[in-house]
Amino acid sequence: MKKGLKFIGVLGLATVLFYSCGQKTESGSMASSSEERVAAGDMKVAFVYTDSVINKYDLFKKKSEEITEKGKKFDADLQSRARGFEQEVALFQQTGGNMTQNQIRAKQDELMQKEQNLLSYRNNLMQELSTDESKLLNDVYEQVQLFMKDYAKENGIDIILSHTRGGAMWYATDAIDVTQSVIDGLNKKYNANPAGATTQPAAADTTAKK
Repeated sequence: MKKGLKFIGVLGLATVLFYSCGQKTESGSMASSSEERVAAGDMKVAFVYTDSVINKYDLFKKKSEEITEKGKKFDADLQSRARGFEQEVALFQQTGGNMTQNQIRAKQDELMQKEQNLLSYRNNLMQELSTDESKLLNDVYEQVQLFMKDYAKENGIDIILSHTRGGAMWYATDAIDVTQSVIDGLNKKYNANPAGATTQPAAADTTAKK
C-alpha cells in the first residue's frame, strides 16, 4: 500500500535590507527611510533545514509510525479479503458446471458485486491513510510554526529562513544554522506534554461486504 509523506518548506523567506553607513540625505522623508534601513540591516537572521526539523520531530516520528502500522494492518486485511474472494471464484469455476443457467447468472452477479465491494473497500482504506497523512503534516506544520515564533522571540531572532533542497536559499553560513537547537526545543516541548500536540486521525468508513 502506498504511503509516502512529502514534505514542503515550513516557513517563508524574507528579504534582508542592508544600509550603507554615512549616507546623507537632504529631505526628512529620505532620512526616515534611511533609519528604517539601519534597523533592517541590524536584523538577526537564522535558518533551519526544514526536512531535518520535521523528520526529527518526535511528534512526527511517532505519528508516522502509527500510520505505517495502520497501513500494514489495512494491507493484511485487504489481502485476506482478496484471497477469500479468489477462492470463491475458483470454487465457482469448479462447480459451475452443475448449476442451472439461472444459478450461474445469479452467482456471476453476486461475484461481480463482491468484487466491486472489495475495490471500494480498498479505495476507502487508501483514502483514510491519505487523510491521516495530510492531517499529520498540517498538525506538524502548525506546531513547528508556533514554536518558531516563540523560539525567535526568546533568542532575539528577527527572521528564520527555511532551507530546502531546490529552494530559494542556495547558501548560508553554518554560524546561523539553528536546526539542531530548534529540533531539541521542539522535542523538549512535545515530550513535556505529548497530549497537547496530539490529535486523533480522521476515520473513514471502511465497512464493506465480504
